[in-house]
Amino acid sequence: MMLAVLDAGSYYHHHAIHGAPYRHLFDRVIYTPDLDRAALEGVSVLLVADRNNPVLLRRHADLILGHWRRGGTLVVLGENEAESWVPGVRWSPRPTNFWWWLEPGAKPEHQYPRPEHEFFRHVPPEDTVWHYHGVLQPPPGAEALITVPPDPEGRDQGGALLYEDRASEAGRLLIATLDPFYHHGSRFMPSTTRFLDGFLPWMNRLARQEAVAEG
Repeated sequence: MMLAVLDAGSYYHHHAIHGAPYRHLFDRVIYTPDLDRAALEGVSVLLVADRNNPVLLRRHADLILGHWRRGGTLVVLGENEAESWVPGVRWSPRPTNFWWWLEPGAKPEHQYPRPEHEFFRHVPPEDTVWHYHGVLQPPPGAEALITVPPDPEGRDQGGALLYEDRASEAGRLLIATLDPFYHHGSRFMPSTTRFLDGFLPWMNRLARQEAVAEG
């Protein structure tokens, strides 16, 4: 079985997906406008890279979600308006503080309620910290892996930056507000490169362990 990634064709996707560090990890690169049923044959892990075109993701939602419903692993990274096309996803936007780390005494807000989860065997907690654009509210049965406390301005009661949902469908959903492809592909934010250094080899190995029902 294979790892496939949806590539929107932007400069940051091109660098992150086709660049030397990671290209060998993707068994199939699917140009998002060309996604069809044949492109998903043999795919066990489908990765929707951050900052794809949400209009196209909504158009192809049945295909993408069908992979999850048939028992596959679906990964949806940030800034994809997942709340508009993935059932059960609730998202609250927050103003992004790009320079929080320059504030005196600044410490990351991130919390890790499941440090024993396999994700953290591949991606250390410190490699999940840069900034974020909002928070997710996991549905019943899902497990939050990275959380932040309530917004100090009262916009939300806190939420997840990454959660895993094995309860809603036959497969696994990993969904995040994080956008590592954009920052690695833009050649800044070193922690996003370290994130991908651990995350993508894990996804590649996972793809070889899983099977998906044909449909």
